[in-house]
Amino acid sequence: MIEIKNCTVTYAAEPNHRVLKDISLTIEDREFVLLTGESGCGKTTILRLINGLIPYFYDANVEGEIYVDGLNAEKSTIYDLAKTSGTVFQNPRSQFYTCEVKSELVFGCENEGIPEEEINNRLDETVKRFSIEKLLDRGMFELSGGEKQQVACASIDMEKTKIILLDEPSANLDYEAVKRLKELISIWKRAGKTIIASEHRIAYLWEMCDRTIIVKDGRIIRNLDKEEMKKITEEEVRDFGIRSFVEKNPFQIDIDETTDSDNILDFKNYKFKYKKGDRIFEADDVKIAKGEITALIGHNGAGKTTFLNCLCGIRKCRGDLVIDGKPLGWKQRRKKMFMIMQDVSHQLFTESVLDEVLLGMEEEDRDKALTILKKLDLSMMKERHPLSLSGGQMQRVAIASAIAGDNDIILLDEPTSGLDYKHMMDISEILKELQSMGKTIIVATHDGEFIESCCSRKLII
Repeated sequence: MIEIKNCTVTYAAEPNHRVLKDISLTIEDREFVLLTGESGCGKTTILRLINGLIPYFYDANVEGEIYVDGLNAEKSTIYDLAKTSGTVFQNPRSQFYTCEVKSELVFGCENEGIPEEEINNRLDETVKRFSIEKLLDRGMFELSGGEKQQVACASIDMEKTKIILLDEPSANLDYEAVKRLKELISIWKRAGKTIIASEHRIAYLWEMCDRTIIVKDGRIIRNLDKEEMKKITEEEVRDFGIRSFVEKNPFQIDIDETTDSDNILDFKNYKFKYKKGDRIFEADDVKIAKGEITALIGHNGAGKTTFLNCLCGIRKCRGDLVIDGKPLGWKQRRKKMFMIMQDVSHQLFTESVLDEVLLGMEEEDRDKALTILKKLDLSMMKERHPLSLSGGQMQRVAIASAIAGDNDIILLDEPTSGLDYKHMMDISEILKELQSMGKTIIVATHDGEFIESCCSRKLII
């Protein structure tokens, strides 16, 4: 059993902001609970209380009591708590300790001193369950974002803890990988695990979970049991800022492409190959329409991020790229395009959100920057350090920088990863506004709901 009693949490970085406000929550053994709500509402903080990262890793003041499987979290060590619960983080890169997939999978078990034969048996079982045989001999730095997410989930499966905590586990997974994750969670549930998932993409979990807890501004505002979940409507769910509970396959979404548009990008014999030769991206006679929002769709590891990296000049590749009728080399492309990365923490450089937006402008315009922040619901955070924000909030800061830069072509890699319904729709509306200004937008995404909301073209890779 997990018990949180009258708990209030304030991070040291934000002494005047209570992230959680006097919440109480009981989760029974073998129960599967879905935590959902808008970005920054406190879902991840609840998970950190359970796994001991607060206060042992994150500096925070905690009032109240937390009990996990009979342990008083405040008086127990993080090592003791780690034997009870395993966590898959929103950014899987932050939980890796080794450079190779196989080493990462066995790392936790080796730390616990589990016999080698038992580790090998667990490894065989987990690899089969996750269908990750092809990843086993790969290096961690060669994996796509979705593949890293799969490895993170598999490493937790290896440790066989009683409690499994999932923080946006589907954020970077394609439709098929989400189905596999759903199957794995079903296996965990049948095995009697206690599962707590913090998610925005709730559709794949909706029928499986026993209870849904909706959090808003640090408080639990709804605690829905199975019967209440069956009665709630799509409109009510969206009023809470939550994503649809209807699954949408991005490959099956129909997009009306009847409008005539000139082509702005033309690829000829375009290729990229990693040095080891185990991954290749090719595009020949591929055209992308000007002034449209094109969804770049493909399975994890298909080459979507590589495509965007080559396009904007982050990586060099062979072949010709014609932009607006003119061949441009990889250095010249950087002046025409702005790339928003999948892991936005790589491209946030300043000490405040406002400074981050001003940095993207050729000439600083504070009023324009404040207007952009207001549109993205970031005004209240303008003085915050970008890296102190939640994953969804950081994503919006990067998009604000792209808008401020006034580039002709904007590339986005999984821009709705970690975003709730309200902020997903905010991004959708902003991209449509940029489209109306003649901007060309290319979005690598697995998010069917997002594609349906704004994309006017679809390119499958």
